[in-house]
Amino acid sequence: MALHVIVGAGPVGTATARLLAERGDRVRVVTRRGTGPDHPAVERIAADAGDADRLTALTEGAVALHNCANPAYHRWATDWPPLAAALLTAAERSGAVLATVGNLYGYGPVDAPMTEATPLAATGTKGRVRNRMWADALAAHRAGRARVTEVRGSDYIGVGGTSLAMMVLSRVLAGQRVFLPVDWDAPHTWTYVPDVARTLVAAATDPRAWGRAWHVPSAPAVSVRELADLASARAGAPAPRLTRMPYPVLWAAGVVNPFAREVRETAHQFARPFVLDSTAATATLGIDPTPLDRIVEEIVTDLRSRPAASSAPGR
Repeated sequence: MALHVIVGAGPVGTATARLLAERGDRVRVVTRRGTGPDHPAVERIAADAGDADRLTALTEGAVALHNCANPAYHRWATDWPPLAAALLTAAERSGAVLATVGNLYGYGPVDAPMTEATPLAATGTKGRVRNRMWADALAAHRAGRARVTEVRGSDYIGVGGTSLAMMVLSRVLAGQRVFLPVDWDAPHTWTYVPDVARTLVAAATDPRAWGRAWHVPSAPAVSVRELADLASARAGAPAPRLTRMPYPVLWAAGVVNPFAREVRETAHQFARPFVLDSTAATATLGIDPTPLDRIVEEIVTDLRSRPAASSAPGR
């Protein structure tokens, strides 16, 4: 059985660990508190992944080191550089493929569908942090010191997630008004968490995928309003009540709230069309995106099964 080491036990790390375990691989999940999915093939280790020596020891003999970590949103500029350096060092020393879960922040504002060839032109702090991480990893790959790859998805959707999509759907199905700084009618790509895991594993284990980034196969873009309408129709809930928050309100909130302050940098993603082209990964890695209606059905079933949702209006 091949050994895979996963740093991080959030939604993507957990989905990746389960996928690998269920297909018969050995999995070692590394987090500060030793958390991770409960599975006989999953070994949960409490360790600081920023300690390159410790992480190298844990990665010896592994075919891949999966970077599924996600520092606190407002601490990316502080926490990501040393963590990314330790991950890359461990990959260089152990020979494991470094497979990183990236995102689309590095592109910055765009006016067309994003492909892997879209310039990494972000000027914001978080986008530049991610771009520096990828540049360092790619330099190590080109120098022959490591084998690396990266998969990039759009805003996540799926049971257990905490993204904007999941926030909106939970409130819509509870019959609540949603007040956010969003253009409710702009096309937007949503990436299903299990599809991220499938793409990450495929990229880590296929030599054709090394040395470049890949977009996670994602369903055709739909607006937040279309997504909310689809979910409410499936659940028999009241029609969504969606109100756009003026940007000055978001700016003011950022004065006292660190998370709101960080969201300012990525507000463009919901203020205009934000569309991902993921055809390359489908063509090369053979991964098709999960249909959006199937994803929504899964989310509706989960939300309706929760005690708080059972008494919500429209059930």
